[in-house]
Amino acid sequence: MIQAHYFFLFFSENHYFVYMKTPLVVIVGRPNVGKSTFYNRLIGRRGAIVDDSSGVTRDRNYGESEWAGKNFILIDTGGYVPASEDIFEKAIREQVEIAILEADVILFMVDVKTGINPIDTEIANMLRNSGKDFYLLINKVDSEKHELGMAEFYKLATDKVFDISSLGGRKVGDLLDEVTSNFEESIEEEKDSRLKIAIIGRPNVGKSSLVNSLLGKDRIIVTDIPGTTRDSINSVLKYYGEEIILIDTAGLRKKKRVQESIEFYSNIRTLKAIGDCDVAVVMIDAQIGLEKQDQKIINEVERWKKGLIIAVNKWDLVTKNVNSANKYKQEMTDKLGAINYAEIIFISALTKQRIFKLIDICNSVSLKRSNKISTTKLNKDLLPEIQKHPPPATKSGREVKIKYITQFGDNYPIFAFFCNYPKHVADNYKRYLENLIRRYYDFKGVPMTLSFREK
Repeated sequence: MIQAHYFFLFFSENHYFVYMKTPLVVIVGRPNVGKSTFYNRLIGRRGAIVDDSSGVTRDRNYGESEWAGKNFILIDTGGYVPASEDIFEKAIREQVEIAILEADVILFMVDVKTGINPIDTEIANMLRNSGKDFYLLINKVDSEKHELGMAEFYKLATDKVFDISSLGGRKVGDLLDEVTSNFEESIEEEKDSRLKIAIIGRPNVGKSSLVNSLLGKDRIIVTDIPGTTRDSINSVLKYYGEEIILIDTAGLRKKKRVQESIEFYSNIRTLKAIGDCDVAVVMIDAQIGLEKQDQKIINEVERWKKGLIIAVNKWDLVTKNVNSANKYKQEMTDKLGAINYAEIIFISALTKQRIFKLIDICNSVSLKRSNKISTTKLNKDLLPEIQKHPPPATKSGREVKIKYITQFGDNYPIFAFFCNYPKHVADNYKRYLENLIRRYYDFKGVPMTLSFREK
């Protein structure tokens, strides 16, 4: 079995690399064998993140899953069938190659009703030649009568064979028991108290350059080719006597892979890094500005409720005047919309401009995530404001009254508002309440959740 634990490589007394701890389970196989149905069954209502890019791959779906108290990242490597068989085989090969490089567990799915396809054989050969363990899932065995079609699949030569039904759920539990048997239970993991900062962003914005500048050594390969770092690695920064974990997510070494595969690989790394960090530094290129992909990454940080800092890199290359920074920040804040609470700092990884101030801000944001406002102070400060600007009435004309406020949550702030009609509090009023909290208390860079409950 594959051990899904931390694996450390020590290089010096104060610096080491460490691979991500969250187990990664990847589903591979040709289209229409039931991968997406299986994926959706395991994800359930927790919500997949879907990147609908067109090109050599179909939808790349990845999200969180859990079985018997053990969390893991699940990925469906879908493929789309273009007119050319050659392009199709290339797309499948690239997806499987990424899975072999990246996965802790590989689930290779085939279809009992159609039998072995030449592409099934090719994928099986690739997996065997990699030397990496994999499970063969013979799907669509919806009942015992379909078991007769299983025999031919033993030609694919693996001793880990499961006949399942993605649609009906038959024997899926048995499979997950086996797959997760060596995963650590999430509730028993020892918490690392060190501040963990994820350096994330699009390729070629300077993520590895920033990490190298902070560490004072060229620990990571840096070129002008997007995605030159093969592995997502952690380094330890000694800062005023404290150890800080820096997670670099530079992505994939450029070999013969197409851009689609690089983006797919990078998305996996970014998702894992956000899940494991306390504070995320989203780097953007000052000369390009905030783009759609940057906003997707920022939205993902907000969804995970991690501290959020936007580092505008290569600021030394921008022609500017005394108002440039303020104007740039205002334009960015307008684009961010509801996520305008993000900390914004202008840096240069190359000249080291403000890079240690960035670390100070990360420390500050991390502390703010655990900041607690007393119930007495919340109600004293906020209830008079709410009385001045009460919530809109319900559609039936009933008055919505907020009577009591308290805060809870250990990892990030959650504010509970107790009222008579919690389901009828309008979204725009919820936004007003969040702005009200931010106006009274310093939660800059910190996402929050507002919960409405019946008094």
